[in-house]
Amino acid sequence: MAGEFERRHGFPPGTNEVRPADRDDQTAARTLAQAGLIPADLVTFYDSIGDVTWADVGNGYFLDSAGDVLLRLQEHGAVGADAVQMVAIGSNGGGLSYVAGPDGSVHRTRTASLDEPELDKVAHDLRQFLELLEQSLMRFVADGKPGSL
Repeated sequence: MAGEFERRHGFPPGTNEVRPADRDDQTAARTLAQAGLIPADLVTFYDSIGDVTWADVGNGYFLDSAGDVLLRLQEHGAVGADAVQMVAIGSNGGGLSYVAGPDGSVHRTRTASLDEPELDKVAHDLRQFLELLEQSLMRFVADGKPGSL
């Protein structure tokens, strides 16, 4: 299977996994929740899922661990867009980031910078965002194209 992947895509397969949450992930999620910085559905997500790494789907799709989200927040602050404070939760591997708003919506940056970002809403809530990720994965498996997320 690895040989087929490399032949088809021109590079060997990388890490592709959904890592279960550990105690540190859950503690970081609760810290974020207590500070009112992430929506409830993201806290629920982080209670079960540590992080998502799909390095081989297009440029890749990555959902950061709650610990990484918390560390980025502590070091760089919230992502501000139109006076709404959001948190960066992942990236598409092509330099664009995904950020979650306090209302649960998920947005994608238009550029690689999180300083004064221009954002496009990609999902009304985390569930819709995860469904779009799943569709991107399924499309990539079917025809090698990762979709537009």
